[in-house]
Amino acid sequence: MRLFGRSRREPPDPRTPWPEQPVPADPAEAAREFWRRWQGLLPEVSAALGDREPQRVEVALCDAVARVHPRLQFSLERGRRAVYALVVSGQEDPALRPYTDAWRAAAPAEDAIWEYHDSVPPVPDPSEVTVNVGEHRVALADVRLAVQVDEAEQVVDVAVHHPRFAELDEQTRVALTFLPLDAALGERLAADRLCRVETAEAEPAGSLTLLEFRDLVRNLNSLNENVGGTD
Repeated sequence: MRLFGRSRREPPDPRTPWPEQPVPADPAEAAREFWRRWQGLLPEVSAALGDREPQRVEVALCDAVARVHPRLQFSLERGRRAVYALVVSGQEDPALRPYTDAWRAAAPAEDAIWEYHDSVPPVPDPSEVTVNVGEHRVALADVRLAVQVDEAEQVVDVAVHHPRFAELDEQTRVALTFLPLDAALGERLAADRLCRVETAEAEPAGSLTLLEFRDLVRNLNSLNENVGGTD
């Protein structure tokens, strides 16, 4: 469950151009400065979340994240191992990876209250997720996938089917083609292992559920990392 997320602060006046923000030359120092600010903000953040008013700390956190890199995005979410999760993501832009890597490396140890992620994590069980699209409720448990593995490149091509796709307009159908994949794999694994993604109007023969698909991709990723580690 996402509490809120922003890429940066909204300008106070839409007629005023948003000033270009400088990019720090040293990702490690920018990361250390973020975590110093985070420690100072933490009592206010905890109080806002406890009051179910996360918007109270939105501007301060937007500013802190933008000082690491102005193109980074962040969100506060329910945690998997802790109560809350702070996610800072570069949306798998290679130019931003040094900043998210430095941010994660400088993070404090996780505890019962906070965990930290440098990319959007997968949903623990995507088959339990239902999304509302206008008047439609779309259960991800009904998603079926046809998967073709490219052994040479160690990536997968995917065709995504849902029985309610025929009821949706094209833009919504495209969005819901990618949403289940991100939910199952998380941002980083999806970026690393997915190649061609398309929508299937009819359920493909021999299709996989999202959980079966996740197991397949994680196994492929594990095999590739093991092979890479032997070089």
